[in-house]
Amino acid sequence: MDFREGVVVNPYLRLNHEEINKIHKASMEILMNPGVIVFHKEAAKHFKEAGAEVIEAPEEGEAWSVKIPEALLDKALKTVPKKVVLGARDPKNRLVIDGEKPRVYFGTGSETNYILETCMDTYVKKDEPETTAVIPTYKKKRGTLKDLCEIARLGENLENLDFFIRPVNIQDPEVTNENKDVNKFFACLDNITKHVLAGLTDVRQLDNVIKMAEIIAGGKEALKENPVLSFISCVTKSPLQLTEESTTNMLAVNKKGFPIVISSSPQGGSTAPIDEIGIVSQINAEILSAIVLSQIANPGCPVIYGSVPVRARMDNLHDMYGAPEFSQFNKSCVQMARFYGLPCYSSAGVSDAKTPGVRASVEKMLSHLSVSQAGPHLLHYSFGLLEETQTFCPEQAVLDNAHIGMIKKVYSELNVTDEKVEDNLKVIRKVMKSPYRIYAKYARKKLHSGELYMEYPFESDREDMDETVAKAKEEKERILNLSAKKLPEDVRNKVLEEVPGILEKLH
Repeated sequence: MDFREGVVVNPYLRLNHEEINKIHKASMEILMNPGVIVFHKEAAKHFKEAGAEVIEAPEEGEAWSVKIPEALLDKALKTVPKKVVLGARDPKNRLVIDGEKPRVYFGTGSETNYILETCMDTYVKKDEPETTAVIPTYKKKRGTLKDLCEIARLGENLENLDFFIRPVNIQDPEVTNENKDVNKFFACLDNITKHVLAGLTDVRQLDNVIKMAEIIAGGKEALKENPVLSFISCVTKSPLQLTEESTTNMLAVNKKGFPIVISSSPQGGSTAPIDEIGIVSQINAEILSAIVLSQIANPGCPVIYGSVPVRARMDNLHDMYGAPEFSQFNKSCVQMARFYGLPCYSSAGVSDAKTPGVRASVEKMLSHLSVSQAGPHLLHYSFGLLEETQTFCPEQAVLDNAHIGMIKKVYSELNVTDEKVEDNLKVIRKVMKSPYRIYAKYARKKLHSGELYMEYPFESDREDMDETVAKAKEEKERILNLSAKKLPEDVRNKVLEEVPGILEKLH
């Protein structure tokens, strides 16, 4: 089967075996005391029928206090798939996620409200009029369907982007809760041949979204073999609460048999302990509670362990993605997912900086290098995010593509073989017999193979100013001038005819 390579890492182990077991036991204790609060009647019924202790909690409204014994987790882990295939319009872009193999894929994410537009303004030096500088300035704007289409087209041509989650919220006046799902999925699938993930705005649109996917994949059976889309549901509201809307979405997707990321995003210092042991124990319990529910209700449905732990700034309680603790939290969560043999989704590559630049690159590369080394299967937030996931910058996404290329190179497998060792020994002996003892002649083959990282593609030509953002803008504009990889015309027309609610501006 064709699929994207991603990068297979030798996982960094932040936790030793004893520490993993202690966090597992702590999570099991949390699931029994205090347990989870469930704001979903059907979910409470499923838990009770499966053997959990379920008690009404009228002080919370229509809610139930649920205590989940470890036996239910053990049973769930026997039915949950350890391997999930995420399809794509182009079968070569499929993703194979195996709970036992640390193959890392990088993608977008966050669904920000704002896009950061970059303008290049020319300035003249006051005392040297012949000296000019082109300096970027920035302006925020609300995201639209047109922007989402362009970003998907951009993502199609960023070679290190492996999957696509819409990184901007569509806020056109015509977009409503009733038609948002079909429009956001169509805008993505019509402009990118890679795998598309998204959350559901209105569960009543699930059937229309699936109909769209069936038409694109070539029918119901073809879609089962090649699920071109999957879903995300942040089932847990931290601390330890299963919300009604997200639980409804998860159970509906489970019933249809589509892969879904079961996500939780507690904030250390506000909705979870700020201590790493505490936040990891809590988020692990939160995700496992939803995974147990998914397998009670629909045994065998494909789910992905979605850990997005962050740290709070204690002065204003905003998220801190640039803090080193963010990477530490995520690495520990990846290890917990692997402990259960579960496909895993994690986060890296966000900067708290408001604009592209040195700070943004440092913060992004810190978590990119660190978290990817732990071996999560889906690493989202990896392209273009600034200002605590509040803003998406296309130029930053172009820069991140280059940065992630470096990371994929750093963690690529060496594959030491007897043949390769012998070839290198021959070269060393030949060079040592030569009068100059230089390896340049033998380096050419490797240089032309494309295996080596040659140079930073956005390096400045001028010594007196940084042209990185300007060159990223040029590359973005070059990509957007390429022909879009639209759906085949007959498929596109069928989607537009049979799926209600798609706006005229997308026709």
